[in-house]
Amino acid sequence: MLFDLRLNVLNNYVDKFIVIEAKHSHSGKKKKLNFNIDNYKNFKDKIIYKVIENEPDGIKEIDSSDTAINQSNQKRLNSLKRIEQSYDTAIECLKDANPDDIFCLNDSDEIPKYENFNFKEIKNNLLIAKLKLCYFKFNLYYDLHPWLGTRACKVKNLISPTWLKYVKPKKYPFWRIDTFFSKTKYMNVRIIEDGGWHFSNLKTPEEIEDKMLNFGHHNEVEDSGIGLKDIKTMISEKKVIFAHNRKPDDPSVNLSRLSVNELPKYVSDNIKKYNDWLEK
Repeated sequence: MLFDLRLNVLNNYVDKFIVIEAKHSHSGKKKKLNFNIDNYKNFKDKIIYKVIENEPDGIKEIDSSDTAINQSNQKRLNSLKRIEQSYDTAIECLKDANPDDIFCLNDSDEIPKYENFNFKEIKNNLLIAKLKLCYFKFNLYYDLHPWLGTRACKVKNLISPTWLKYVKPKKYPFWRIDTFFSKTKYMNVRIIEDGGWHFSNLKTPEEIEDKMLNFGHHNEVEDSGIGLKDIKTMISEKKVIFAHNRKPDDPSVNLSRLSVNELPKYVSDNIKKYNDWLEK
């Protein structure tokens, strides 16, 4: 559903959609391939689909005799290697790109508001979009944590997608000498304030549980003890228990509601299509 929405919202701005899918989850669990390009016939000529067959180098076995903290930390490090592999595989899909083409990196649940990016003035800047973080429904908004997600730069300035992901979302002043030696701190960063949406966990409770046990922070979910019952409770109460930048034992956070006019126009134009995913 979200990918179909992405295609329809972004089609007028994007020349090629690069889709990367791995045969292992971020937790290392073997998985079936979910993406089927034939489901998007109207956009098929714009989609580049790349499958990651194998695990990345450097994955370490979890030592069951080690401390719980060390095991959790190693799981997280392994997850990061898998995530970085998925980002950097996109380089293989840029062979036909021109140096001045613009590369945008975003996760599948991010929908940038490209009309606010002003790509004509990108020059050598690095663009980072501040996205509204929405949970469970399109219009349930977690307003305590702006999501600094989608990033963009010209292909000729792209060191790697992982490099772009780790650039600090801050424009550093010219007198910061350390920026000349850093690969994360830059003076040419531009933050796009109204940059789009991050639609997180628009799934059934069972699908959310499966995601949380297999995504990049799966170790933290395992350590927290949050299960299906907790997930159902936080959906019904419109609260986020396991939230970004918060410890699992912090009090839950109430979600606020956005008006439909604050969502992508394609959603407001197709209310019936997305009726089940809008909070009434």
